[in-house]
Amino acid sequence: MTAIMTLLVELVVALLIVAGGFFVFVGSFGLIKLPDIMQRLHAPTKATTLGVGSVLIASMLYFFVIEGDPAIHELVVTLFLFLTAPITANFVAKAHLHRHEQPNTLPATDREAGWATFDPPPDQRTAGEERDSGG
Repeated sequence: MTAIMTLLVELVVALLIVAGGFFVFVGSFGLIKLPDIMQRLHAPTKATTLGVGSVLIASMLYFFVIEGDPAIHELVVTLFLFLTAPITANFVAKAHLHRHEQPNTLPATDREAGWATFDPPPDQRTAGEERDSGG
């Protein structure tokens, strides 16, 4: 590999690491400083995930291009992180809704079904619970 190509790859790796560090800092700062759990939920699931993902991609790029050794385990960690963070955020949000909110205090959804986490399954609804669906 030429010296210019090596320098270019190292520059891209350095930029990914710096960007990743910035996003991790912003996500961690938001986790500490935001006042409400629902606001705090976005900091680690968005910014920190992007930051850690950037660092892992930088590591994959470095080991593949410079060292010549593909880093499959870092790809697996990145995929696992990007798949589990939104699912975890959804579970935390639903737990918060069930613990701190009542169905009558939530805003209207302008949909037939309402808030899915509070609605009974369709097979357990009575005729009066059809929510003006016309049926």
